Amino acid sequence: MHVGILMCAGAVCLAEDVQMGTWKLNEGKSTLAAGLPHNNSVVYEAAGDSMKVTIDGTAADGSATHSEWTGKIDGKDYPVTGDPTSDTRSYKKVNDHTLSFVGKKGGKVTISGKVMVSADGKTRTVSANSTDSSGKKVGGKAVYDKQ
Repeated sequence: MHVGILMCAGAVCLAEDVQMGTWKLNEGKSTLAAGLPHNNSVVYEAAGDSMKVTIDGTAADGSATHSEWTGKIDGKDYPVTGDPTSDTRSYKKVNDHTLSFVGKKGGKVTISGKVMVSADGKTRTVSANSTDSSGKKVGGKAVYDKQ
């Protein structure tokens, strides 16, 4: 029996959440569209009664990127800093291993998808659909390993 301190944000108890932790991109298992930014490292951590997501990656031009989002897993939009493609993001719990997300810029959806953690908690797969800078719809799958 596992006994621990739980920090709950809405319907999500963060201390027990399989999403929490540091995740590193496994490029060999990922299918990312050429020319799109890559999130190389993603950290999910508790921030009071909310969740903080910190992303470090590489932009389409090869420059380093850093963005942060803090909010509740309640489907409502919360501000994103450092992401040129979105100014708000929302997350909603689908089940114990899956979140859905939507990123918006100026109120318009720019990216949406699902974040799924494997049953053993060691792999995280993000399936996303977005619109690139030329207005073309693109999709991809990023696979991350828990650190």
